[in-house]
Amino acid sequence: MDNTNESTISVGLVQMACSPDASKNLVNAVGSIRAASKQGAQIICLPELFLTQYFCQKEDPKNFALAEPLPSPTSITLSNLAKELQIVLIVPLFEKRTQGIYHNTAIVIDADGSIAGTYRKMHIPDDPCFFEKFYFTPGDTGFKSFHTRYGKVGVLICWDQWFPEAARLTALSGAQFLFYPTAIGYQDEDAKVSEQQISAWETIQKSHAISNGVFLGSVNRVGRENALTFWGRSFICNPFGEVISQAENEPQIVIAKCPLFEIESTRQNWPFLRDRRVDAYQGLSKLYLDNDE
Repeated sequence: MDNTNESTISVGLVQMACSPDASKNLVNAVGSIRAASKQGAQIICLPELFLTQYFCQKEDPKNFALAEPLPSPTSITLSNLAKELQIVLIVPLFEKRTQGIYHNTAIVIDADGSIAGTYRKMHIPDDPCFFEKFYFTPGDTGFKSFHTRYGKVGVLICWDQWFPEAARLTALSGAQFLFYPTAIGYQDEDAKVSEQQISAWETIQKSHAISNGVFLGSVNRVGRENALTFWGRSFICNPFGEVISQAENEPQIVIAKCPLFEIESTRQNWPFLRDRRVDAYQGLSKLYLDNDE
């Protein structure tokens, strides 16, 4: 495919409820991918750790058995599916890299079934019900994007979404699409608190699309799993930060058409990348700036 600025690429997100049965989750994902492809989606992203329920709510060594070395039966199944349907897939997995080293990983599968790239989650949270530091070694892939048949794809995972540095570096590597596979929810039933959380979550990601001039897709899971309620609300927005398709809080396929010329036109009118002062940002390499030093 001639992926020029005149192209329009259809993006799909699979928002799903995850059961305790990995085989059922895979069947569900495959069925949803086929449905999204039938609706025209060319790049399709699954939620974070979609094969299982969100096991990081507690620290239990037994959960390490859920991890797979790559390539895995799951990655092979989905690589074959991508080749069959001629689509690009973003597949988040619990990766066993070697004994004692596990990652929260996403692989990008190109439309010929080959692996275009691997991203390992860089920012690892440690909060109540999100005890990810117990399971995941921080990623060592850096922030980059991957050439695919339908454009240059960048991937960041869940907690990464709160860090503007990650989005900026991924965009600077050439990403046209920025995907955030996610497992995010709230621990109580306070409607006001949950709406504040959802609003902040949407706002920070829209800001990444705006400040970097990229299309952005964020895909969440839904349903109650132990102490967490996952709020769904998966969405796709354009480089202006306008939401062009969004789900509610139920299993749903989200699809949007993304005209690539909007990246260039937005960056021409909002030249944030041009006007950066890269000579003045050295402080970003420090954890904290003490003005008394």
